[in-house]
Amino acid sequence: MVIVMSPGATPSDVEAIVEVIGTAGGEAFVSRGVSRTIIGLVGDVARFEALDLRAMAGVADVMRVSTPYKLVSRENHPERSTVRVGGVPIGPGTVTLIAGPCAVETPEQTLQAAEMAKAAGATLLRGGAYKPRTSPYAFQGLGEAGLRILADVREETGLPVVTEVVDAHDVELVASYADMLQVGTRNAQNFALLQAVGASGRPVMLKRGMNATIEEWLMAAEYIAQRGNLDVVLCERGIRTFETATRNTLDVSAVPVAQRLSHLPVIVDPSHSGGRRDLVLPLTRAAVAVGADGVIIDVHPHPEQALCDGPQALVDGDLAELADVMRRFPALLGKTAAGELLTSA
Repeated sequence: MVIVMSPGATPSDVEAIVEVIGTAGGEAFVSRGVSRTIIGLVGDVARFEALDLRAMAGVADVMRVSTPYKLVSRENHPERSTVRVGGVPIGPGTVTLIAGPCAVETPEQTLQAAEMAKAAGATLLRGGAYKPRTSPYAFQGLGEAGLRILADVREETGLPVVTEVVDAHDVELVASYADMLQVGTRNAQNFALLQAVGASGRPVMLKRGMNATIEEWLMAAEYIAQRGNLDVVLCERGIRTFETATRNTLDVSAVPVAQRLSHLPVIVDPSHSGGRRDLVLPLTRAAVAVGADGVIIDVHPHPEQALCDGPQALVDGDLAELADVMRRFPALLGKTAAGELLTSA
């Protein structure tokens, strides 16, 4: 069961509901979004229905939700949501370009990649300070030193920072530097981490697990929402299949399916799905054409020297074409590139 609070509901109204539900032997999980607050109830539904919750102050609606992912479902939130990261919108009316180096290596490399990304129309900077890798011998990231580099580059370029957190114990530290926390595919069902980022107070980008069904992906998002955070962006980054010609298989159908089932924004990672530079732009076009709310792309000034995922990183020649895609394609779907929206504002 879900309680939808009215826009004018006060903190006291919310606290009163939490107290009543607790007295009835249940639990109430408060999730606050940009426009409204939703309270998810766990416990005996029959007891809750006997409480006449609709009559309580601040309550707009009370509904039973059949899907297991109650807070992120469109059953209780029919309109699709927009998440703002440092003032940058990610949602149904825009196509947002998030770009930058897969891994932060040096201040010079990160700044140069950020400037390349911004010139192509990026409004958010991605960069990894912590890099969970398949091999324990591969570059694992610079840690807090990398976070400091990202903060310096944000100051220089004005691009809000999106960066991955891999351990629940690091959430507070990473959130002190980042504008948005990313949960990667390998941690998509790390429930302790999902709960920690849900309580962080930062928007969260949740990548689909490499072996996850769409329902499992949405249930992972529910863990974040249940801890009070509805500012979640889903990222389709390719799933593991029998195909070996590409790094992963980009499931473009997941975009409209997830958008139909959930109110959360859905973006695509063309870099990690294809794993090759020559596939990134075609997959970007496909992502925008199928209705994705944004894309996240690897950029590197010298990919042949990259410590992580150099073969998929775009360089100067590719970025002019990427800028053209971001300028022309959103309009075909009645959307606006987020960069153009911010420029006009």
